[in-house]
Amino acid sequence: MNNNLHFLESLKHSSSIIQLVWGLSGIFFIFIALLIIYLKYLRNHLRVNEKIEAKYQEKYELYLVTYLYAGNYDEAFSPEQQSIINELKKCVADPFKRKIIISTLLKLRNEISGEMGESVDTLFIKLGLLRYSLAKLRNKKWDVIATGIRELTQFKIKSVHKIIMNNINHPKREVRKEMQLYLVHLYAFKGLEFLNVLETSLSEWDQIQLLEVLQLNNEAQIVDIKPWLKSSNDSVVLFALKLAKVYNQFEAKEELIELLNHESEDIRINAISALSHLNIFEVKNILKNKFKERSDEEQIAFLKMIENVYDNNDKHFLQEHLHHENFEINLLVCEILKSINFEEGGLNEAELNKSLTA
Repeated sequence: MNNNLHFLESLKHSSSIIQLVWGLSGIFFIFIALLIIYLKYLRNHLRVNEKIEAKYQEKYELYLVTYLYAGNYDEAFSPEQQSIINELKKCVADPFKRKIIISTLLKLRNEISGEMGESVDTLFIKLGLLRYSLAKLRNKKWDVIATGIRELTQFKIKSVHKIIMNNINHPKREVRKEMQLYLVHLYAFKGLEFLNVLETSLSEWDQIQLLEVLQLNNEAQIVDIKPWLKSSNDSVVLFALKLAKVYNQFEAKEELIELLNHESEDIRINAISALSHLNIFEVKNILKNKFKERSDEEQIAFLKMIENVYDNNDKHFLQEHLHHENFEINLLVCEILKSINFEEGGLNEAELNKSLTA
């Protein structure tokens, strides 16, 4: 006690700076203590919520499994199914319980398919959950909108596609991505019609995801990609070029050839790659005539086309560029000439190697 009084007395007669430092230290100490207490409370609260959530999830999983196996062919919903629907409808009104019901339905939906999967989709609507997902689309927060679209995708709700399309040029990429995946998941190639009016950029990752979804679909008939190859949106053109390669769109030959003169270098390079993949080698003469005017990357893409299928008409052209100033192009030309194994009037392997070291 005396020590405390002595400390307070010394502090009272110390300089104002020291008093300020001790005062701030005391405030920080109190703040840290309160923060520790709050964190402990928060952790305990989360643990309690996790236990409650696990309890409800187990209960709803039992309801849903019972619902799936309680159906019959005589009526839309059996008495047992109707009883479960009525019970779950009471829970849907509570936001906390509704969140658990939706997550449980999603978990179940991802594990089953066929008629049972369709039964889960029907239950989603029957419980009135559709209106809550649609309400999320009117939310001002982009992440809530994205979540709403994702739910509609997972439960395969086709009736709201016009509402979903309102987000086609949403400022947030995440929302646009969910909208695009919704259309392709539910409508396959027909869902790609959003490309006709897309004004924003379609990222490389978005294109890869869309292609993955399309390849999971069993629909064999692809839509006409020609309008997308003429799009003013460069990212749409690049995606259409990927479609041309993956689905062998030889019918778009003329449009692909036109892209060799596109203002975007990236598109020109990808057009050469697509033409090479489709074995449209009649464009070789077009590219040879203006070879020097093209960028190094375009020249490399063209040489790789020649590398795939070459003929005697290519030999003279290759020899002309045997000493190209770009080492990669020079190397590629030498490798092609070696593959041709050109003897008559050509260079032997020793001369080719000499050209590389020159």
